Amino acid sequence: MSQRILMVLTSHDRLGDTGEPTGFWLEELAAPYYACLDAGAEVVLASPAGGQPPLDPKSDAEESQTDATRRFKQDPEAQQQLATTRRLSEVSADDFDAIFYPGGHGPLWDLVDNPDSIRLIETFWAQQKPVATVCHAPIVLLHARDTEGEPLVRGRRVTGFTNGEEDAVGLTEVVPHLVEEALKAAGADYSKADDFAPYTCRDGRLITGQNPPSSEPVARVLLEALSE
Repeated sequence: MSQRILMVLTSHDRLGDTGEPTGFWLEELAAPYYACLDAGAEVVLASPAGGQPPLDPKSDAEESQTDATRRFKQDPEAQQQLATTRRLSEVSADDFDAIFYPGGHGPLWDLVDNPDSIRLIETFWAQQKPVATVCHAPIVLLHARDTEGEPLVRGRRVTGFTNGEEDAVGLTEVVPHLVEEALKAAGADYSKADDFAPYTCRDGRLITGQNPPSSEPVARVLLEALSE
């Protein structure tokens, strides 16, 4: 029986009050999507609002393209799934083997305190299923609690988009949360590699990646965790 992986995307499309658009980061969806699909897993996409989630246009620019993003854009099945993501409130952890959150700046606004997202993370965790996030998406772990009622990240090894990386993209003053700061403040054992170098961190069933180049490595670690 093939593994079923739930991938959760943001529905938030505005970069604070800058008037700039944001959303999910294409590479962080496309690379894990195919890593999982090619390994024989089934991938289901969901988002808070359901339907078509907003794509960060910067991630769609020519210099951001990879083999995975090009494949995703030419894949009618993937495009159909993206256009019709399931509404988060209607998704049950019971139907899946793992949950994965691609990043982009969007999750900093809508997924950080979304009750349906928190419920799903806590349920996957309680059911001893892997929880994986990459880049800005580790922010979704902030308000989730483990089975003891403690903050999920407290004392656990995690990574996520660094203060230096946020500074490099010029959004330190715009974002509502700095991922590195927020995780540290929540008591996480935060670590990182050089800015924009691939880096993944695994603490049991909790798997995190630092930035866009970490998205495929995170998916591979997730697949390893599922095979154990």
